[in-house]
Amino acid sequence: MPLRTLIVDDEPVARKVLREELDSFDDVEIIGEADNGALALERISADHPDLVLLDLQMPVMGGLEVVRNLRHGAHMPVVVMVTAYDQYALQAFEAGAIDYLLKPVGGERLAEAVERAKRLTGRETAERLAQLQEITDQPAIRQARRIVGRIGEEYFLLSAEEIYAFQAEVDIVWIITAKKKYLATLTLKVLEQRLRNTSFRRIHRNALVNVDHVRRMSALSSQRWLITLSNDQEFIASKRQAGSIRQLLNG
Repeated sequence: MPLRTLIVDDEPVARKVLREELDSFDDVEIIGEADNGALALERISADHPDLVLLDLQMPVMGGLEVVRNLRHGAHMPVVVMVTAYDQYALQAFEAGAIDYLLKPVGGERLAEAVERAKRLTGRETAERLAQLQEITDQPAIRQARRIVGRIGEEYFLLSAEEIYAFQAEVDIVWIITAKKKYLATLTLKVLEQRLRNTSFRRIHRNALVNVDHVRRMSALSSQRWLITLSNDQEFIASKRQAGSIRQLLNG
């Protein structure tokens, strides 16, 4: 069965580009278009698409609000956000989108999103998505934090536990895990606020580390410490900052 797809974007050119790209997919059937969020909800309710390619910022109702309204309806399609803005990836994933594409969308990246949507269509998957959304809506779970990382044009939803550290380099913030580095979509200051009351501690103006992944602390001088993480990543901390980490490790 072809993937019945609805294209939602307030810009006619953007809809045209997506339609032309999707026309080359044998397993995709475009069942319609909408130029705002309110109309999108009407079309979804009436036509029951399998996949919705949804713009983030639109008049009347934006893409995030559309997804949140879908949770209260009988039909939950697979949603892929298509936008020119990369700073809203976390909100999109938390709302229930399964992918996040940046304009202009390349054919290869679109094919990956379509393939992912094909794997997630069906009643059973829709129920799982609804259950996931109920969980992520709980304040306690949101406090545990999910972090969006980016490699190229792909976005990844990371748990705080798997992140070893955040490291800022001028205007770029890297997310460091056991074996990979991702680009963060948030500033270090915002990440520190998001991760308050967790195991992350600021050890330098350019670094946040996860205390749970600290393996060794070595004194470099009376004022500086070398902190080594379990993936052998090293950071230098002041005596005062290292002291707060040492207290946590000893506690």
